[in-house]
Amino acid sequence: MNALPRPVSVFETFSRLNVNSRGIASLAAQSLLQELETWPKPGLVSHVDSGSHRDMDAETFRYSASAIEPYFRSLVIAGAGARQMTHLRSIGIAAETAMLSATGGINTHRGAIFGIGLLCAAAGARANGVVDFGFPLGSTVHELWGQSILAGPRLADSHGAQANLRYGVGGARSEAANGFPSIYNIGLPALRASRLKLPNDPEAQRVETCFALIAALDDTNLLHRGGQQGLLYAQQAARLFLARGGIAAACWRLQAQSIHEEFIARSLSPGGAADLLAMTLFVDEIEGT
Repeated sequence: MNALPRPVSVFETFSRLNVNSRGIASLAAQSLLQELETWPKPGLVSHVDSGSHRDMDAETFRYSASAIEPYFRSLVIAGAGARQMTHLRSIGIAAETAMLSATGGINTHRGAIFGIGLLCAAAGARANGVVDFGFPLGSTVHELWGQSILAGPRLADSHGAQANLRYGVGGARSEAANGFPSIYNIGLPALRASRLKLPNDPEAQRVETCFALIAALDDTNLLHRGGQQGLLYAQQAARLFLARGGIAAACWRLQAQSIHEEFIARSLSPGGAADLLAMTLFVDEIEGT
């Protein structure tokens, strides 16, 4: 499928942006809140506890999600206008500033601002005919901004940059530039398969999706906190949970809670998987089944 543009009338452009930008931005913020309202997630902040984090809690994340939602709308509009990556990046920087102001300087959603922000821009591009409406969001990001993402400035203090230098993993930039393969190859299949296991328990479905992402992802947050040994431990724990049936097992919640407590004891937090869980939920809502 090719990301081919087509002409759009001025009236159609205005109508689509007026209707869609707020709705898409709201879905993006809701995806962050759904990720937060998921427990047990190994080592991660939720509505139940703060996981391996002593400097933040659920309220911190709620303040952050509310603060950055208007910038998601700006990114939708920017994508609808086929703006360049430099423009998207400036909106992202402003969103980070708003996040830090809302949280008292705590980095709650930097990765989500980057990932969901790009997906919001892609949703705007789809809604306004910059690409065909059936073109996947991840492929849209790859086609429109992939090269610029890789060529752009890298934050020297980010976990992704440090992990790339030390361990040679690609991190969030590579994930986005390549069209978010972890969403399409891991997150979405896991989410949709989990609905067959417990169709009436969306939280359980999110838990299983999170475990599937942890099991497969070279999470730079885990590398930052626990090194290669910490990453391998986390992946193996998640794979064992899934091999035992995941949320289809009778005692799945106790098993997941036990793994969560082990992550806390080891100070492990798979923040990359958390971001990708929120992105998966967002893409699922936009693209449907």
